[in-house]
Amino acid sequence: MTSIQQIPLDYTGTLADDGAGEIRRSVLPGGVRVLTEAMPNQRSVTIGYWVAVGSRDESPQGFGSTHFLEHLLFKGTPTRSAMDIAAAFDRVGGESNAGTAKESTVYHARVLDEDLPMAIEVLTDMLASSVIDPAEMETERGVILEELAMDADDPMDYAHERLAEVLLGAHPLARPIGGTPDTIRGVTREHVWDHYAHWYRPDEIVVTAAGGLEHDEVCRLVLEALSRSGWDLPEGASPAPRRAVDTTAAAAASIDPGMHRFAKQVEQASVLVGGRSLSTTDEDRFALGVMNAILGGGMSSRLFQQIRERRGLAYSTYAFSAGYSDLGYYGLYAGCQPSRVSEVADLMVAELERMATEHVTAEELDRAHGQICGGTVLGMESTGARMSRLGRSELVLGEFVDLTGSLDRVRAVGAEDVRAVAARLVEGERASVVVGPEA
Repeated sequence: MTSIQQIPLDYTGTLADDGAGEIRRSVLPGGVRVLTEAMPNQRSVTIGYWVAVGSRDESPQGFGSTHFLEHLLFKGTPTRSAMDIAAAFDRVGGESNAGTAKESTVYHARVLDEDLPMAIEVLTDMLASSVIDPAEMETERGVILEELAMDADDPMDYAHERLAEVLLGAHPLARPIGGTPDTIRGVTREHVWDHYAHWYRPDEIVVTAAGGLEHDEVCRLVLEALSRSGWDLPEGASPAPRRAVDTTAAAAASIDPGMHRFAKQVEQASVLVGGRSLSTTDEDRFALGVMNAILGGGMSSRLFQQIRERRGLAYSTYAFSAGYSDLGYYGLYAGCQPSRVSEVADLMVAELERMATEHVTAEELDRAHGQICGGTVLGMESTGARMSRLGRSELVLGEFVDLTGSLDRVRAVGAEDVRAVAARLVEGERASVVVGPEA
């Protein structure tokens, strides 16, 4: 039985019982949202504190602030040093980390169920009471510059960044999540502090947790920890609205067609062909997922068979897509000898165009359904994956779909759906990026 439940911002109650356990949502004073999935047989809990702010939301003067904050919130509060924060999780064998994306940021931890009160206390303190210490910021500036240098040394990462720039033009989503060396060197503590003060407030916070937990206890612990932080938590306050589609920004996204070459002293060229794709909530996103699986999702995919197995032109080749609130883009990747770049790029385009004109076979469709559904079910055995699903449901989709419903949506995709979504992609402009030795 498919279960799809819309999530109004003021909703409090049970969203579903998804086999593992009950999924509940509450809105706390101040507009803080808490979503949990109880998994009674688990001894661990993964908890995440989400903020719907990403690299696309930065001011021109503060490019890189979101990623900078991801680092700085681990660097101390009025009551905890950076060492105190690190030691709190090491002492119990737990894990803590954070991730910045283009439309959200999450701070998360995985601990034993008995250590959940500690994790809530420490993560809340970090989020609500960071001091953004000037000395720590200068130290971390060097760390981030090293991180960017490491990414720039990876030709595949470098190629993906260049593809986003070529496909999205002046759109804020085209900017690298971590900033650039110039923006990181230039951003000031004032810019980072203003970014923190604007976005890190109760009505923007979403707490999601999955594992061995009790929902009411999680709500109590979160509310008590936030109250100790000194945040204003008025009763009846509403959560901030979910991200709206930014039509002005979408209009700035223009593709720079053709082949763009970037010189890098490596042995192998990284080749990417891409174009505009679907937004996160587009109804065809499930068909796109099935199309990607058939085209370039594994060793039996068309790209792998054509480019690697039959012709021996590449070791790695795949298809992918990235979706956001107002647009998305797709890409086809292969790593090959610099002399074979044009041949490989033509083969990738030919396979995409063939999907837009011919129906995939029943065997390919069945294999893609099994690949996606099997991967989804196996992934849901992780408390981290279930925690992330709750965050995505709340911040991005505004709906919760249980596991059965998710699998039903994938299995409902037919051959004509795949052909039609491929045709949507092929209709648009394309661009290519090549990173490797100069020709």
